[in-house]
Amino acid sequence: MTELARIIEALLFLSTEPVKPADLAEACDAEQHEIDAAVAELRQREGGLVLREIGGGYTLASIPEAERAARRLLAKPRTPPLTQAQAECLSIVAYLQPVSRPEIARIRGVASESAVATLEERGLIEDCGRSQFGAILYRTTPLFQRLFGLSGLDALPDPAAFDPTPEEEGELRERLLKAGEQRLNS
Repeated sequence: MTELARIIEALLFLSTEPVKPADLAEACDAEQHEIDAAVAELRQREGGLVLREIGGGYTLASIPEAERAARRLLAKPRTPPLTQAQAECLSIVAYLQPVSRPEIARIRGVASESAVATLEERGLIEDCGRSQFGAILYRTTPLFQRLFGLSGLDALPDPAAFDPTPEEEGELRERLLKAGEQRLNS
């Protein structure tokens, strides 16, 4: 397969919408006849994907033979997003690991049993031993790193970047109170 055909295949894979030939030519810095030849080459390619022309553009689609298997795969229930409590617990574990559930509850100011249990069920955190007081210690899992696109725990964002100064916090509080008053008066 030519380099241009591989590039076009990658662009079509990345695009959520069909891509018009003129847009492919512009993106690839190629002439229209070169795009046409590369598209013809992609049509001849064998594999699990086929090139389809839809709405004046090109897109990649799965082969018809994969339809039944794809329906079974995609019919599985999706994992619901994390709740606020789960996200808070996961953040605490990620930054302070190993950390116990009582420590998580103390930081959050509320009980965290349910959130920690759900994170463990989903495979985002795991038991990694016991504290000196006998509490289970938790750490994040490789699945956590993969789902959040982290190369390692050192790739976590610096929490100081999200910590407002007392002045910023006061300003934010004032803006929120003003916005609340405006909504009540509207």
